[in-house]
Amino acid sequence: MENFRLKVFRAVAENLNFRKAAEELYLTQPAVTLQIKALEEELGSQLLDRTGSRVALTPAGKVLLKYARRITELTQEAESEIMALSGEQGGVLRLGASTTIAQYLLPRLLGEFRKEHPRVRLSIISGNTEQIVESLVEQKIGIGLIEGPPLRRDVHAEPFFEDELVLVVPASHEWAEQGSIHPSQLADAPLLMRERGSGTRRVVEMALKKYGLKTKSLSLAMELDSTEAIISSIEAGLGVGLISVSAIAKEVALGSVRVVAVSGLRILRELCLVYPAGPEPNGAAGAFRRFALHCQPSLRDSLEASKAARASRRLKTSG
Repeated sequence: MENFRLKVFRAVAENLNFRKAAEELYLTQPAVTLQIKALEEELGSQLLDRTGSRVALTPAGKVLLKYARRITELTQEAESEIMALSGEQGGVLRLGASTTIAQYLLPRLLGEFRKEHPRVRLSIISGNTEQIVESLVEQKIGIGLIEGPPLRRDVHAEPFFEDELVLVVPASHEWAEQGSIHPSQLADAPLLMRERGSGTRRVVEMALKKYGLKTKSLSLAMELDSTEAIISSIEAGLGVGLISVSAIAKEVALGSVRVVAVSGLRILRELCLVYPAGPEPNGAAGAFRRFALHCQPSLRDSLEASKAARASRRLKTSG
C-alpha cells in the first residue's frame, strides 16, 4: 500500500546510505538512485545532499521524511484495522530489542507470537538499550524491548519479564569449586563488562555500588558490546562477568563455564516494553504488547525446558 518512491526515499533517508538502502529493499543501487532522482524532479526540490561518499538530508528532505513516516504508519494502521474486521491481526511490526533480549529471549517470544498472528510481518533491529530508545524516539520502530527502564520522560515503559544476572567464571577458575564468594572479592577480579549505554552495564553498576564497589574501584579487564562476546571471553579465561542466567544455559551444560554465588548479592532486573509516551500502541505493535505482557509464565517454562534438555544431553554424553 505504501508509495514505492516514498518507501525508497525513507530507506535512504534513514540509512543515509544508498548501498544499505538498496540491500534493505533488494534493489540495485542505480535503481535506488533513479527513484530518488524521479522523486526530486516530481517535487521540484533537492531532498538529499550527496557530497562525495557523504549523504545528508536537505531541509526539504527532513520535511518529507517526517511525512513519509506518518504515511507509512497510517497505511499500516489501515491494513491492521481492515484485517481486524475479519478477526485477524496483520500489518508490519517494527520492533527493536536490546542485544541480550534479541539473542536469547526474542526468538522464543516471536515464535509464539507468530503462531497467534501469522499475517504480521516483522521488521527487527537490535542494539544496546540507549540505541533502542533512540530508535523509538526517532520513530524508526513502534515498540522496543530493553534491559531496564529508559532514562527519558517521553518514553513509557512496562515490565514484561524478570531476569537474573549471575556471576560466571571459567571452568578452571579458582572460584569454580567454591560454594560462594564474598562481594568484596570482586574488587580484584578481572571483570568483563558491557559497554556504556548498555542496560546490563547500568544494572550491574547499581547492584555493586550497594556493596561499596564503584566502577572506578573495580579491575575492569575489558568492555564488550555483546553478552556473547563476554561469554566467549570468560571461556577463554580472560576474566569473570555478571551475565543474564538466560544466556548461559548452553555453556553451563557443556561445562565450559561455572556459575558462582555471591553472598548476599542477587541481581534481579525487569526487562521492559517501551513505546512513546501517550496512548497505548495499536495495530501490530499493540497486539505484540498485549501478548508480551501475558507471556512471562510460558516464556519462563520454555527457558527452563531448554535448560533441562541441555542438561539431559550433557549427562547422556558424559555417561
